[in-house]
Amino acid sequence: MSQKNQNQESFSTRWGLIVSVLGIAIGTGNIWRFPRIAAQAGGPDGAGAFLVAWVVFLFIWSIPLIIAEYALGRNGRKGTIGSFIALVGDKFAWMGTFVGFVATAIMFYYAVVTGWCIYYFVISATQPLPANVHQATVIWQGFQGSAWPVICLAVATIFGGIIVAKGISSIEKVNKVLIPVLALILIISLIKALTLSNSTKGLQYLFTPDWSMLSKPRIWLEALTQNAWDTGAGWGLILTYAAYMKKKEAVTISAFQTGIGNNLVSLTAAIIIFSTVFGTLSTTMSDPQILQIMKTSGPASTGLTFMWLPQLFLKMPAGRIFATLFFLALTFAAFSSLISMIELATKILVDMGVKRIKATVTICSVGFLLGLPSALDLSFFENQDFVWGIGLMISGALIAFIIIKYNVFTFRTDLINTSPKDWTLGRWWDIIIKYIVPIEVVVLLTWWIYQSAAVFAPHTWFNPFDTYSVATCFMQWGIAAVIFILFNKKLADLTNFDWSAKSFTK
Repeated sequence: MSQKNQNQESFSTRWGLIVSVLGIAIGTGNIWRFPRIAAQAGGPDGAGAFLVAWVVFLFIWSIPLIIAEYALGRNGRKGTIGSFIALVGDKFAWMGTFVGFVATAIMFYYAVVTGWCIYYFVISATQPLPANVHQATVIWQGFQGSAWPVICLAVATIFGGIIVAKGISSIEKVNKVLIPVLALILIISLIKALTLSNSTKGLQYLFTPDWSMLSKPRIWLEALTQNAWDTGAGWGLILTYAAYMKKKEAVTISAFQTGIGNNLVSLTAAIIIFSTVFGTLSTTMSDPQILQIMKTSGPASTGLTFMWLPQLFLKMPAGRIFATLFFLALTFAAFSSLISMIELATKILVDMGVKRIKATVTICSVGFLLGLPSALDLSFFENQDFVWGIGLMISGALIAFIIIKYNVFTFRTDLINTSPKDWTLGRWWDIIIKYIVPIEVVVLLTWWIYQSAAVFAPHTWFNPFDTYSVATCFMQWGIAAVIFILFNKKLADLTNFDWSAKSFTK
């Protein structure tokens, strides 16, 4: 495939674009993280107040940034670096690089999580489910103490690489299968969970609002963090796929479909898990005891998903079948997101003139090597998740910054409101991008830094090698930023060069 043809690739249909972007958004953050966070953020009477805050941030963080990413990608027709350059010039190439690197750093350990999902899908289908916590812990520890995390990391990376190497048409075809099948599995699991005798207790807790909880800043901050995680807003992933959307495609409608569709999946996953946990345990445990299980994350936040749920499936009719389906859904969700992360980094290299196959092999090889520490050591995994998960807030801030620098009003009128088939985006979006998103970033970063210094690592916050310290964040972010700033001109030159015409595009 020539460089010119690579740059002309596009999604064949609007359906292909939407399911592929939903593949980005729908990941382990929806099925693995969201139910646990909802339980942790819930009050004594229910988690409904958290859901309210979570929905609010869908509309004042996620959807506005998703709109921005769609427009940036459609305009620049390149990855994060090229799209930043196209909007605000060469000297901001380092910012696009930083956004791309945050998502790529997440890819290194996200491939490890994808491997966990693959392993649990296989053992659910081939081995008896654990009967108690001890057996579940033995399975988890046996897995972590073996070569399987590395093997599964390799499997996830290789299969993701094969799909990305064939281009956007391959990614589109795979997501056209993964996402509908994932939706079907979730619907089947939802029906099964709701038929459990005491499932209504789980639903009652999930949807009952304890309004007093909204007076606690922590609830709002957890809701914002979760929305950033489970929608993929501000990661640069949607921007990358948007580089392949047709110029006539609707930006605003696509963004609302992406954000709302993603959050519906999160809510469905929460209903399934709350119904399953309460429906299975309420005959032997009190509600506070059940909630404690849901809130206890276990090593690397694995407790509920990888230790408790397999036991609970065992206690229901046809439980092994539903355990297998659940972990298949989790694998599909993780894999569709992993593909987008590999594509983001690959697209950046392709923009710099590297052939797609070579670029994919390079990214997957580096991804496997840099994912090894997380596969071998859960403390390293937790550190990377902490550092680069918070780093997503910086990515969102940088996307808002370049739009503000360009001019928010002009960006909206010239780059978003361009299709007669799209909804006309109003001035409310300008206000959110220019004022609300920057405030959200400052507040959220301040809160996480405080949490690190006062809660996670109160005595070692200054140690850059401590898992949850303030210093480890600033050290890793700083090293990345300094390198990208130093190589800004080189990055811009490589991205600006028209490799098919052998000349600079500017």
